[in-house]
Amino acid sequence: MLTGQNIPPQFEAVRDQDESMLWIGKPAFVPFLCTGIPFLAIGLAWGAIDYFGFIRHMPSGMSGFAIPFFALHLFPFWGSILNMVRLYLVFNNTSYAITNRRLMMRSGFFGIDFKAIDYDKIVDLEVDIGPIENLYGVGTIRAFTGSLGDSRRGASDRFVAIASPYEVFKQIKKVSVDIKTDWNYPNALRPAENPGYQTKYDSTR
Repeated sequence: MLTGQNIPPQFEAVRDQDESMLWIGKPAFVPFLCTGIPFLAIGLAWGAIDYFGFIRHMPSGMSGFAIPFFALHLFPFWGSILNMVRLYLVFNNTSYAITNRRLMMRSGFFGIDFKAIDYDKIVDLEVDIGPIENLYGVGTIRAFTGSLGDSRRGASDRFVAIASPYEVFKQIKKVSVDIKTDWNYPNALRPAENPGYQTKYDSTR
């Protein structure tokens, strides 16, 4: 647990007074930037098709119509490049945290944005390690909330390209089970401190 002077300032603006920070981390720069490569590849392919298939062979007399048309039609190309610029600019503002109440994500381009997921909203967790992340010894943790998106697990939020992803995954899993167990305990019987969920399943009973 991070205490006292060891707590970095990234999440102080949104941290509750009695909220404990258990872990804070940042993504690795190159793998974080590489999350924009799939979109960039699509954008570059789109731009190449437009240029070599149409723009290069267009008569000069059509330029008055073609310039505004292709300025719009090439949006995937421009957008993919701007997305890489965005990732570069938001990197310094990106941090992730595990607390005794929730998962928190900090990011932002012009300003600082925060997002939080309470433990009772998490329905599934998984670790993804892509080829580039594997080279840098990092990975991505996805927390699924089941609220939107695909029918199996719903929308996800991510800790992207963090160090020791399996250890962080196990920590989130343990804290999530402990907190959910504590929340489901009757208030009148709840102890002042929860030492953790220690009971085990016995199939013979």
